[in-house]
Amino acid sequence: METYKIKLLTRREFVIATIAGTAALAGLPRNIYSAKKRPNVLFILADDLGYGDLSCYGRPDYQTPFLDKLARQGVQFTQAYAAGPLCTPTRCAFITGRYPARLPIGLEEPLKYGDNSVGLPPEHPTVASLLKDNGYETALIGKWHLGFLPEYGPNQHGFDEFFGILSGGVDYFTHKDRSGKLDLYENLSPVERNGYITELLTDRAVKFISRRHDRPFYLSLHYTAPHWPWEGPKDEEVSGRLKDTFAAGGSLKVYAAMMKSLDEGVGTVMKALGKANLDRNTLVIFTSDNGGERFSYNWPFSKQKGTLWEGGLRVPAIVRWPGTIQPGRLTDQAVMTMDWTAMILSVTKTQADPSYPLDGQDLLPVIKGSQPSYDRTLLWRTRKQDAVRSGKWKYLKDGDKEYLFDLLNDPGEKVDLKETLPEVLAQLQAEFQKWESQMLPRPK
Repeated sequence: METYKIKLLTRREFVIATIAGTAALAGLPRNIYSAKKRPNVLFILADDLGYGDLSCYGRPDYQTPFLDKLARQGVQFTQAYAAGPLCTPTRCAFITGRYPARLPIGLEEPLKYGDNSVGLPPEHPTVASLLKDNGYETALIGKWHLGFLPEYGPNQHGFDEFFGILSGGVDYFTHKDRSGKLDLYENLSPVERNGYITELLTDRAVKFISRRHDRPFYLSLHYTAPHWPWEGPKDEEVSGRLKDTFAAGGSLKVYAAMMKSLDEGVGTVMKALGKANLDRNTLVIFTSDNGGERFSYNWPFSKQKGTLWEGGLRVPAIVRWPGTIQPGRLTDQAVMTMDWTAMILSVTKTQADPSYPLDGQDLLPVIKGSQPSYDRTLLWRTRKQDAVRSGKWKYLKDGDKEYLFDLLNDPGEKVDLKETLPEVLAQLQAEFQKWESQMLPRPK
């Protein structure tokens, strides 16, 4: 005779099982964990998106309705900064939660195509590895740019799965880098796929969100748009003529088409989140890795990507979390890339590794409105430039020239005040020197 064991359910287990069964009968995703407290995290990173490239940030010649909607549903930042003016340093800062100058890979400006000599060390904790250890599903869809060798890749740094590119930029149709090498990967294996890469990344993100999740998830969706080569979804013929001249060509019309594809992609991903019944339990962060380039609208800021002037560092940023963050708000709180890392770890109740202390701050109390915005000191360094932002003041050293700007009254950095306010200049110089002494030596 066969015997059977009967499991008596606790009241909590019975409620969860009932919810799961009802969802299955209704044809809804069985996201059982959603009854728990820990949220999902969706971090969306655009590539070379300038401060004013969304219509909700002032872009005058095209519209971004889906990202504008995201801004209305959450909090929009007016003083968000990238941790660096180029791809690799900022991505290093986000993944580690630390200033990029603390790691050799963070000194790359950016990591060059085919350079296997440096990458993110496998032993260094990341936002993904910490969340994975805390029970999260983790995935990176999109651009990595923190190392080409397998030991430097996303799967060695806490991502359960990876679909995307390892280099700084690929052709949108062939998915090849500037040398002509295929650079589209499924985990560690190169793969060939037909399609415009913005759409491929969107489709993969939708599939990830829409499948069953028995645990909370962290999804990093790192679009390659609107980084060059400048190709819209209908520009496949242009793709065939580019070869290694990725940064050539383009036009405002092409840029608008790229932005429309990016905007629609974000809209499609957000729709999938709602359809899966996950939008109220998902923290969504949208931002850019640095300021814009040739076709970006950076007004009123000076210069562009690659510089520590405001145009190279100031980026759009939107945070949405229904039921937790009041919608339709603007904040002037200064925020930097590593702060997103600190906030993600905080809301997911994930501890940072004390051996690798974070440089970012959890700004959720400010975002929620339970704490007022406050002045901060933020610092940057490249091979040729230094910068400090402290309150309204900004110190900038560009080559042999030094400047002091009042960003509150002069966001375009047009009026140099170093002769008028030498004591402020000296204070910020001292701040920089103290900070630099804690970083790796500047590359020669």
